[in-house]
Amino acid sequence: MRIRATVAAVSGALALSALAVPAAHATGDSGTPYTLDVSFSKVSLTKAIKVGTTNEVSATYTYTLTHGAGVDITADDFYTDATLYKGSYDDPAAELYGDEPATCTATSSTTATCKGTVDIHPADGDLKNAWAGSWNVYAEAVAFNGQDQNDPDMSKVGYKDQGGLGSTLVQRYSKLTANAGPEPVGKGRTLTVTGKLTRANWEDHQYHGYTGQSVQLQFRKAGTSTYTTVKTVSTDSYGNLKTTTTANYDGYWRFSFAGTSTTPAATATGDYVDVQ
Repeated sequence: MRIRATVAAVSGALALSALAVPAAHATGDSGTPYTLDVSFSKVSLTKAIKVGTTNEVSATYTYTLTHGAGVDITADDFYTDATLYKGSYDDPAAELYGDEPATCTATSSTTATCKGTVDIHPADGDLKNAWAGSWNVYAEAVAFNGQDQNDPDMSKVGYKDQGGLGSTLVQRYSKLTANAGPEPVGKGRTLTVTGKLTRANWEDHQYHGYTGQSVQLQFRKAGTSTYTTVKTVSTDSYGNLKTTTTANYDGYWRFSFAGTSTTPAATATGDYVDVQ
């Protein structure tokens, strides 16, 4: 539920940044909500949200809502949630919000723990590639206080929002492959390992090569459980990887990518090579 947008619409399309009015004007008027006596703290959200090209992704958040004695958080027309925003809080480039408001459980007469999800639909055009990276968090609450939500007296509606409550990364999902050959290979002979690093394009809903990225070639000897890094190689202009090494033992070869702020880490499935 897009609370800020909803309140803005029913209050005569007020500028979003002007919705939270000073407490001194709490009586409001027919077109302005009063400042609701609530505050938000202890926001918890995953450090990174990995989003592909089509599948919906939901990220759970929690926060503490502190409210005045006169605020009924159990009312059917009380809503609260947390939302991600990109760029300036007063004039964000984009917002990501939940399909439903948060649900709150009272922990005292004036505090509650609220829980909800940010629901991202990449197939519906929720994201642009340029928006990958850091996003900030704001929380909000509205109390309609029995008003007709389609035609309320806004002076009787309370609203409060609060930005800068935290941050997370929204990243373009990545994939990495590896193939080593020839198979089998003679001991001491040259082994060629190829692969490709790709990441989600949120605008055309395809995966494209991630160019100019450092990727580690790793090896795990048969019968052991630990991979060791053999060398570092870079993806070409198509995201392709190709390098050579010497085959001395039976085992598994893979590529591993550490990730960036816009793109999560990825590790290819190890490819087993029999050395004869």
